[in-house]
Amino acid sequence: MIRDFFHDRRGNYALMTVITMIPLMGAVALAVDYTELVRERQQTLNALDAAGIATAQQIVAGANDTDAKAYAKTFFEANLRHVLPANTTLTVTLPNNNAGGGALVLEAAVTYRPYFLPAAVALLGGTPGQTNIGFSARSEIRLKNTLEVSLVLDNSGSMTQLGKNTNKVRFDLLKSAAKQLVDQLAGQAQLMKQVSNSVQFSVVPFAASVNVGPANAGASWMDTTGVSPLDQENLDWSTLTSANSPNQYAVKSGNNYYARGSAWDPAQLNNVLTRFSIYKWMKRIASCTKDSNGVCTSNIVYGPIASWGGCVESRPYPYNIQDTPASTSTPATLFVPMFAPDETDNTDSYSRSAYNNWHTDAPSGGTDAERQRYMPKYFNAGIGTKVTPAYGMNEGPNTSCSTTAITPLTDVSTTAGATSVKKAIDAMAASGATNVPEGMAWGWRTLSSAAPFTEGRPESEKGNDKVLIVLTDGANTYYTPNSLRYNDLAGAKSTYSALGYLKPYNTTYSYGRPFLGTSSNVSKTDYSNANYTKAMNEHFATLCNNAKAANVIVMTIALDLDSSNTAEAAQIAALKTCSSDSRFRKDPTDPSKPKKLFWNSTGATLSDDFREIGNELSNLRIVS
Repeated sequence: MIRDFFHDRRGNYALMTVITMIPLMGAVALAVDYTELVRERQQTLNALDAAGIATAQQIVAGANDTDAKAYAKTFFEANLRHVLPANTTLTVTLPNNNAGGGALVLEAAVTYRPYFLPAAVALLGGTPGQTNIGFSARSEIRLKNTLEVSLVLDNSGSMTQLGKNTNKVRFDLLKSAAKQLVDQLAGQAQLMKQVSNSVQFSVVPFAASVNVGPANAGASWMDTTGVSPLDQENLDWSTLTSANSPNQYAVKSGNNYYARGSAWDPAQLNNVLTRFSIYKWMKRIASCTKDSNGVCTSNIVYGPIASWGGCVESRPYPYNIQDTPASTSTPATLFVPMFAPDETDNTDSYSRSAYNNWHTDAPSGGTDAERQRYMPKYFNAGIGTKVTPAYGMNEGPNTSCSTTAITPLTDVSTTAGATSVKKAIDAMAASGATNVPEGMAWGWRTLSSAAPFTEGRPESEKGNDKVLIVLTDGANTYYTPNSLRYNDLAGAKSTYSALGYLKPYNTTYSYGRPFLGTSSNVSKTDYSNANYTKAMNEHFATLCNNAKAANVIVMTIALDLDSSNTAEAAQIAALKTCSSDSRFRKDPTDPSKPKKLFWNSTGATLSDDFREIGNELSNLRIVS
């Protein structure tokens, strides 16, 4: 019977299943533990990455070490999902004490408790006797991104008006908001001790022109030899002859005029005459012995009429909207000092005077255009018979030079650097017209690694962002004299600014500079403020595209612009189009698109908008 039982195969399926289930159940148990272990590891990594990015935001926003670590722990544990926080230990290494430098490192030690012991412990890497398995995970967020920010700020006269919905002047609101931004980013920069010049700011005040600083008069990128096609645009050196000025006259050789006569200083004699020459050799009566009528009779002491204020003319197209380096091999790329010609003494039939009559004309005859470009008047101090003061900024030959000088890129991670930038913001003064393209072009040049300003990092350097922040409270403006109730007897068709005159006396170009490079939408014979604005807007649009194509991030701010005003509505649209796309935020009206880095601000919202700009700049400093 026993032999029959062992040979009977009819009931062995259940027995075979029981015997087979032993290894099968072991495999299932191991698979369960392995799957759970992998899941917990991945969840830990996800939580570390999320906590790292969130904590990096806190660090660059200025959180102290204690708060940053506490925030990291809270954020990490909140994102663990199926992993018990009690089974984890988080270690946070902050950038300012990390030997590797410039990185936020989050490391988690996790204890995994297997469902099936002891096989799971042995098979999953443990040792005999263990009741759990430990593993670790690591996430690193690089904070070594550097920033170069140019504040291109409208300093036109309209900035003295009250901001919308506030009782404060726009200019005061702007200065406060801009300094707030510097403080916000400076606080972050001070945490980046392993990176030199981690955050730098330049300040570019603009109105009708931009001031590069009078200390740059002899810079290699300035036209010091009169080779630029702009140098003689409104000056007729041929009128300075030996016949009317026998001891101080000019002789032409090639395209330039050279100083001749005993009255010239040896440093100028036989050398090229330029606009700098006029500033240097113009004379006024500084002091004298006077008669009873206050007329100088003897002991006359002469002094300079004015010194160059630091403003330069806009380069001719296309260099006005490019970052092309200045080179003597291409004279049009050189920068020419502004010199506002003395305009006619005559008045028109409406008794309107010239916009910029700051000197006595000579000769008394001739057309008004001839009187305007006549050179001997600048070198004949005898024309004046009384003591006269020197001209300063935004007057005389410096008319339309109303802004303070550019502040080049300055490291704000130091107290001295941040203070310097904020002092430059405070020193700004509001006066004059609005030339946004010229301001933006110079903002770009301050970010560039090439001259005129060379403080910018190489354009090829990874991890560095160059940012232009452009703010204006008005449309681009360039005026006809008549629109300002002055005469235009000389036929210049505009007041003088960084764009020169619309119709200069002596030019190699087909049109005035505002019209160069513009489309058929801009009439070349329409001498009106509206048409000038249209031309400037076209240059601005092309400049924006050029800057963005060079990987410059453009942020634009329209301050108190009125969308019901045609010119201002066009400026709002142009500023928005000019702006770059955010790398981090979506358009709230269309989540499929990135948000434009454009702010339509009022005086009341300006501070909050600058704080939002600061947050956007903070995001740029995080590279996971």
